[in-house]
Amino acid sequence: MKEQTMPTITGFRVHDVRFPTSLDADGSDAMNKDGDYSAAYVVLETDDALRGFGFTFTIGRGNDLCVEAARQRALPLVGRDVDELLDDLGATYRELASDTQLRWLGPEKGVVHLAMAAVMNALWDMAARRAGVPLWRLLVEMSPEQLVDAADLRYLSDVLTRDEAIAMLSAAAPRRRERLDDLRARGGYPCYTTSAGWLGYSDDRLRSLLRTAMDEGHRHFKLKVGADLDEDRRRLRIAREVIGWDAHLMIDANQVWDVPQAIEWVTALSEFRPLWIEEPTSPDDVLGHAAIRRAVAPIGVATGEHGMNRVLFKQMFQAEAIDFCQLDSARLASVNEILSVYLMAHKFGVPVCPHAGGVGLCELVQHLSVFDYVALSGSLDNRVTEYVDHLHEHFVDPVVVARGHYRLPAAPGYSAELREESVERYRFPDGEYWLERTATEPVAATR
Repeated sequence: MKEQTMPTITGFRVHDVRFPTSLDADGSDAMNKDGDYSAAYVVLETDDALRGFGFTFTIGRGNDLCVEAARQRALPLVGRDVDELLDDLGATYRELASDTQLRWLGPEKGVVHLAMAAVMNALWDMAARRAGVPLWRLLVEMSPEQLVDAADLRYLSDVLTRDEAIAMLSAAAPRRRERLDDLRARGGYPCYTTSAGWLGYSDDRLRSLLRTAMDEGHRHFKLKVGADLDEDRRRLRIAREVIGWDAHLMIDANQVWDVPQAIEWVTALSEFRPLWIEEPTSPDDVLGHAAIRRAVAPIGVATGEHGMNRVLFKQMFQAEAIDFCQLDSARLASVNEILSVYLMAHKFGVPVCPHAGGVGLCELVQHLSVFDYVALSGSLDNRVTEYVDHLHEHFVDPVVVARGHYRLPAAPGYSAELREESVERYRFPDGEYWLERTATEPVAATR
């Protein structure tokens, strides 16, 4: 009788995939005027049909650095037993994080942390595929102890202990089925749209996109601000003319202001009744956010897309610096670190509204938001997940948004797999698109 062998990781591919979003000003804001939405895209291969797909997000130049860092992160996985890696993703995460030579380049921030996100996202995707379920279901079917074993609680014990984390998840566990049924009855998880509000869009385009979003059922809208105060007033006036005063309007400065300037600018825009001001100053400035929050209330303060790790979020919560937590699925080190931030946010009573302005981020965060409602917070109060209507056609399992809600994904995995033809066309610098563009516009080769 032939001895049965366990599947192993046989190799991986990491692709530098860049989409030319700068051509249409998609994604433009006061800080980032010409971004090309990009992904350091990881494919983990095994000696059977199982694969894992993951990525981290950038906006163009430097994506190649994330690609190389992801290769370094993935190398220790080659030759390893798949079941051993996936049966305890907390231990796998801690093993990869313990690479002291790579850690020195962070620690737990920057390119090496983005690369950790890409590789661990691929492993979580593989785990959900192995189980034959979407990632959100994998998470909500884990016991409180399993979830806490996976979470990265290092450096957090002064605000969150293992016992506290288990207790919070255990308290929510009896109503998981009821909450899941509630989400389905609502048509999914509520979202807000940023697609109309990019700073580089014309007034006519702004009006048209806002009207379309209203017709599609959206009632939460975000506009970029921060380049010119008079222009911001004019654009916000247009937005209120279109959406009215019953809909929610949020504004996002993308880090361009110092603290006093942020207070002055937001105060000047308060007549438009924004629900929140997002990234009003440096993402690392905990006390600056706290000062802004005190000064601009009742307008809320939101931040987190550039939150480099769980420790920064811990300090934001401790300092009462934010009203909305906007964690990012490709900047934090995947589900392991994201779980920790969700748990802290729940303890401190701060709603989590994940950031999703970028290629593939909507595909990922929909899973996280479902987990939060079903297995932890049990609340939709002041909770909306970002949605941008860009680049979903490049994914095998794209998001579905209807009537202002993310429909629950059904396919196995983390919804992270890109279409092969999209990878071939937009791989940088040798994909079909970039070769064609370089032939007519040589400067593109340096983007």
